[in-house]
Amino acid sequence: MIADKFTLRGAQGRRILKLYNLYRVIIGLALAFLISSDLDSQLLDMVHPALFRAGSWFYLILNITIAVSVQRPRSTVQIFSLALVDVILLCALFFAAGGTPSGIGNLLIVAVAISNILLRGRIGLLIAAIATIGMIYLTFYLSIIHPSASSQYVQAGALGTLCFAAALFVQGISKRLYLSETLAEQRAEEVANLEALNSLILQRMRTGILVLDTHNRVLLANDGAKRLLGHTDITGLIVDPHCPELINCLHQWHYNPTLRSAEFRAQPDGPMLQPSFVKVQHGAQQNVLVFLDDTTELAQQAQQLKLVALGRLTAGIAHEIRNPLGAISHASQLLNESEDLQAPDKRLIQIIQDQSRRMNLIIENVLQLSRRRQPEPQLLDLKYWVHRFASEFRGTLKSSQTLHVETLKGNTKTRMDPNQLTQVVTNLVQNGLRYSAQNNSQAQVWLRLFCADETELPVLEVLDDGRGVPSDQVSHIFEPFFTTENKGTGLGLYISRELCESNQARLDYKPRDEGGSCFRITFAHPRKLS
Repeated sequence: MIADKFTLRGAQGRRILKLYNLYRVIIGLALAFLISSDLDSQLLDMVHPALFRAGSWFYLILNITIAVSVQRPRSTVQIFSLALVDVILLCALFFAAGGTPSGIGNLLIVAVAISNILLRGRIGLLIAAIATIGMIYLTFYLSIIHPSASSQYVQAGALGTLCFAAALFVQGISKRLYLSETLAEQRAEEVANLEALNSLILQRMRTGILVLDTHNRVLLANDGAKRLLGHTDITGLIVDPHCPELINCLHQWHYNPTLRSAEFRAQPDGPMLQPSFVKVQHGAQQNVLVFLDDTTELAQQAQQLKLVALGRLTAGIAHEIRNPLGAISHASQLLNESEDLQAPDKRLIQIIQDQSRRMNLIIENVLQLSRRRQPEPQLLDLKYWVHRFASEFRGTLKSSQTLHVETLKGNTKTRMDPNQLTQVVTNLVQNGLRYSAQNNSQAQVWLRLFCADETELPVLEVLDDGRGVPSDQVSHIFEPFFTTENKGTGLGLYISRELCESNQARLDYKPRDEGGSCFRITFAHPRKLS
C-alpha cells in the first residue's frame, strides 16, 4: 500500500519537507526573475514563450501556497501529490524552454531525488518513472514540431537514467539512515528507561547518597539523605552550616582515606550515621560521592542478639537464685515472728524482706523475657478498648490519683494482642502516676487517642505532669536494666517497647512543652499488618 511507503517521521522528516518547500520557492523566484528581466529569450531557445512565462509564475505562486499551507502532512497521498505536481510542472517548463538544452531536466533529477527521501520503495520509483517518461515523450513531441530537436534523444535518455539512479541511491541512503535513526531511538529509549530505573532505585534506597562538589555544595541528594539529615531539600546548598559533623568526617577522609569515619548524629533525636566517601572524576572537576548508612538498625540487631544470649544466661541464673532466695525470705519471716527480737533487729529483717521482694521482682521480669509468648493479634476498636481499660483501672486508683481519657474522631482500629496491649498501657500509666505524684499532690495521667493526619494511623498517648525525663537520659530509657529509681528494675519500658514492636506498633518518648512526659504508641494499620 502507498501508506506503507511514507518515511516522513518526526522532526527530521518535517525539516526535510520544509527544505524541499524552500527549494521549490527559490527555483520559482529564479524563474520569475528570469522572465521579468527578459533573460529567458536570450538564454533559452524557447518553443513556447507564453507557456513558459505563465508556467513560471504559476510554479512560484503554487509553491508559496504549498509552503505556507502544507507543513505537517498527515498521509502519503499528500506527499505523493506534492512530488507529482512538482514533476508535472517542471516537465511543462522543460517542454516550453526547448527540451534538454534548457537545463530544466537537471531540476527534475533534484526533484526526483528529494521526493525519494520522503517516499520509498515503488512509490518513489514511480515518481522517477513519471519524470523519465515525461522528458522522453516531450522530447519526441519536440522532434516532431522542430526537427532540430531530434538530436536530444540521447540526452533525454541519460537524464531519465540519472533520475532512476538518483532515486535508487537516495532510497538506499534513506533506508540506512532510517534504520540508524530507529536503532538510535530504541537505544535512547532504553537509556532513558534505565536512567529512570536508576533514579527510582536511587531515590528509594534507605542509604543516603550525596554528591558534593569542591565547595561542598550538594549536586545530588536522594530521599534517604534528606530524611537522615533532616532537610526536605538540600540540593544546591552548601553542607557546612547544615551538617558540620559530616564536613569534619570529610576533612578526616581527605587527610587519611584509609581510616574509618566516626559515626555522628545529624539531628538531636535522629539516628546514628556512618559516612563513607568515594572520589568521582567528572571531566576536570572532582566531586565526592557520600554514602550515609543508618547504623541504628544494625545496633538494634546486635543488641537483640546480645539480649537473647543474656536472657538465656540470666534465665538459668534466675532459676538457681530463686530457691535460695525463697529460703532466705522464708527464714526472715520465721525470724520476724520471734518475740525476743528487738526493734533494730526487726528493722534488719524488714530490709531483708524488702530486698528479697525486689530480687524476686527482677527474677520474674527476667523469666518473663525468656519465656515471652508470641503475640496473637486481634482486630481492636481502640476507642472502646481505651474506655474499658480506664473503667477497670480506675477501680484500683487511690483517692489522690486520677486517670483522664480523651478520644478524637478518626480511624481507631488496629490489630494487636489485647493482653499485651493491656500490659504495656498498665506499665505506662503506673509510671506516669508515680512520677506525677513526685511533683504534685494530685497524681494525674491522660490517655489521648487520635488518628495521625500524616500517616492515618491510630495513636495512643500516655501523658503525665511529672518532672519529665532529663535530656541526657532520653536515649537510654528503653535500654534494659536502666533505671533512675533505687527500687526499679529497669525492664518495664524495655519490655513495653518489645511488646509493641512484636505487634508492629511503635513506642516513643516525647517531652511535653508544658512539663511532664508523653509516651506515644503508634499502632499498625488494621488492613496493612503484615
